[in-house]
Amino acid sequence: MGSWARRLVWGAASLGRSGGLAASRGGRRARGYRRQYSGVESETLEQRRTQIMSRGLPKQKPIEGVNQVIVVASGKGGVGKSTTAVNLALALAANDSSKSIGLLDVDVYGPSVPKMMNLRGNPELSQNNLMKPLMNYGIACMSMGFLVGETAPVVWRGLLVMSAIEKLLRQVDWGQLDYLVVDMPPGTGDVQLSVSQNIPISGAVIVSTPQDIALTDAHKGAEMFRKVHVPVLGLVQNMSVFQCPKCKHKTHIFGADGARKLARTLDLDVLGDIPLHLNIRESSDNGQPIVFSQPESDEAKAYLRMAEEVVRRLPSPPE
Repeated sequence: MGSWARRLVWGAASLGRSGGLAASRGGRRARGYRRQYSGVESETLEQRRTQIMSRGLPKQKPIEGVNQVIVVASGKGGVGKSTTAVNLALALAANDSSKSIGLLDVDVYGPSVPKMMNLRGNPELSQNNLMKPLMNYGIACMSMGFLVGETAPVVWRGLLVMSAIEKLLRQVDWGQLDYLVVDMPPGTGDVQLSVSQNIPISGAVIVSTPQDIALTDAHKGAEMFRKVHVPVLGLVQNMSVFQCPKCKHKTHIFGADGARKLARTLDLDVLGDIPLHLNIRESSDNGQPIVFSQPESDEAKAYLRMAEEVVRRLPSPPE
């Protein structure tokens, strides 16, 4: 705001405090000048605002050695996002043994990858002073869980969290990877924005149960990625149906086809329906994900089909 306009606005405010007719006239004059000022310079102000905002955004820089990044996200916790991310990574490797796969867990406050992938210990350092991922089942893994105790809470404020994310993105020696699957924290907060703005992402997979309250948050998650120009590959409908192991009766505990309805609203596809099954939960808790431990099961095949759909929708990898 120019000095003359600023004086007028402050003058109007002073008159307003003195009350009476003078305040009314001063207020009308100030509003008139503000309208005139806005009409003359609004376009210039908008351009300057855009420039200032763009300065705050980091320039995207690819992770060295990684061809494509796939993020697995959810609008809320408790919908099986980490289980989906782990089995997606294993399914990508199972579908094409020529591909090298990595799994990055950036869920700083609740890392699940160490337990699900049956990994413990601290990463070693390479000659370049970069952390080496831990390996199991042919998947290179990195997680905040490797850097803190298994039961130690991460009680950090935003700046420390962002610093940790930066290290996980930039100070890991992945070697050469075809796909890096990133297990994001639930929600649409600082970590999601930081990851999306720092590295080029080939596509996002949104995980949700068919429950209405979960779908509302999944909708928000999909819209967030669209706003930061990350292509959303589709939705995964997790815990879609429960089949009684004795009588084989099927029950839709969380509702039927809720994710499909949301997918139509968002003009997206459903990448897969993953059932609610005891084997999936037990295998994850035991550190032997079902795609690895029971590859011929119907549950594992659901993840394998989902991985095929994900790859089908990815853009062509960079040369």
